[in-house]
Amino acid sequence: QAQLAESGGGLVQAGDSLRLSCAASAHPFNTYALAWVRRAPGKEREFVAAISWSSGSVYYADSVKGRFTISRANANNTGYLQMHSLKPEDTAVYYCATSSTNRLLDVAGGAIRYWGQGTQVTVRT
Repeated sequence: QAQLAESGGGLVQAGDSLRLSCAASAHPFNTYALAWVRRAPGKEREFVAAISWSSGSVYYADSVKGRFTISRANANNTGYLQMHSLKPEDTAVYYCATSSTNRLLDVAGGAIRYWGQGTQVTVRT
């Protein structure tokens, strides 16, 4: 059964950086697009970023553009989300997700096949 496992979350101060990792197992990782999605307390799930299977295309939510960078290492079945200049409004549970479509707009719209369990990111003022 395909699994995604996030790590790297934690408690940081505003302005700090954090890198999340997503390890895939029993998963056709290098043929799937990778995405990060977050859910803040009391809010709807929010798309953050997506990257195509070949890393040729990336797509970001406006709220994180210029601060977050999504990347992947297919040889290691691992994806990453590098976050800089963190803000309190970035506080959320961050989920790694994968999609069999490489159309990143569709991925952003919810075309997700597999989900991880999530990792908490808390940003203090």
